[in-house]
Amino acid sequence: MLKKLFGFDSTKTTIRTEILAGITTFLTMSYILAVNPDIFSAIKDNPMPAGAVFTATALAAIIGCVAMAFIGKLPFGLAPGMGLNAFFVFTVCNAMGYSWQFALTAVFIEGIIFIILTVTNLRTAIVNAIPANLRYAIGCGIGLFIAFVGLQKGGVIVDDGATLVNLGNITSGAALLTIIGLFITGFLYAKNVRGALLLGILITTLIGIPMGVTDFKGVISTPESVSPIFCQFEWEKIFTLDMLVVVFTFLFIDIFDTIGTLIGVCTKANLVDKDGNIYRITPAFMADAIATTAGAMLGTSTTTTYVESAAGVDQGGRSGLTAFAVACCFAVTLFFSPLFLSIPSSATAPVLILVGLMMIEPIKKIPFNEFTESIPAFICIIMMPLTYSISHGILLGMISYVAINMLCGKFKNITIMMYILAVLFVLKYIFL
Repeated sequence: MLKKLFGFDSTKTTIRTEILAGITTFLTMSYILAVNPDIFSAIKDNPMPAGAVFTATALAAIIGCVAMAFIGKLPFGLAPGMGLNAFFVFTVCNAMGYSWQFALTAVFIEGIIFIILTVTNLRTAIVNAIPANLRYAIGCGIGLFIAFVGLQKGGVIVDDGATLVNLGNITSGAALLTIIGLFITGFLYAKNVRGALLLGILITTLIGIPMGVTDFKGVISTPESVSPIFCQFEWEKIFTLDMLVVVFTFLFIDIFDTIGTLIGVCTKANLVDKDGNIYRITPAFMADAIATTAGAMLGTSTTTTYVESAAGVDQGGRSGLTAFAVACCFAVTLFFSPLFLSIPSSATAPVLILVGLMMIEPIKKIPFNEFTESIPAFICIIMMPLTYSISHGILLGMISYVAINMLCGKFKNITIMMYILAVLFVLKYIFL
């Protein structure tokens, strides 16, 4: 029965191994329960209620992991993704000035499109249309952007009228706690301690109590309702160019994030055939798409497959039973919302900085001696943190890629899709 439900193979793993692998994966990715409410509370106008966001985050993770367990039958944990939540809050809401209802609508539409692309296999055409080096650059740029957000939220970087940004007061208060938390979390991560990010958050939170930074709200309570953010969609602006750009960005990041995670972790787990093709990749994509759609209805940003699932794979997780164990762990945490909501920004900021470090790794794959590839990649990377917008980085990177390669006569490097997107993005900057 377990084989039929989860793809469980008793010759390759055991029930105990799968459960322990699930717990391990949960510990490595559960930091999102603290980070997500903190990020969504940063919406300038009409911020989303932290308690509702916490519940939505946990429920989206549960739905995603259950879908992966029964549909994908792979050992992956899913939850609202880093980078995607930052784009939601800091670009769509704060920079572009749209409501969180507008952003949730974009996530919902993206989820529906992802389902359609998965059913029709059109996702392959989209993936192949974007140059590989530009894909690497997008991941790196998001990493820098997330790190910058972490430094800002932790008070290490502050506004400055003369130089735009400057170093904050790092000898006291929230900024000092951020620095302490960064060293603690970094040490734990460097020592390969399981659940290093979550453990770092908790230790930093405790240190923040005598420093007067942590406001302890308790440990256990009944889950807060998601009713204030449930199915709060804004349909009147769905046919605007901005909606197109936002949906495309969500979809683009989600597709490549999922593909990268699946390829990396499945290869590590030997869940590939002799040609390197991933077993059950289409059902895995479907699970991801369903989770994103459900998450938008619940009131959170795009739900995606976590690369931290590699920790569970290292523990021997090989089937959907691992993902189901992750879902059970998230279900338990629903009753610990006061503990997670007590965590200050200074405790989550180090995680954002370290996640940024992890995401910048693909920069090694960019050929910097080939300037038709490296210049657009650099523009994409640097413009994300400097414009405080992931979408600006992607758009300017794509425009510059088409322009530079055209000027150099390298027309073979440019796909028809890239031409179309470049024209649309240029028109956006001219008329909007």
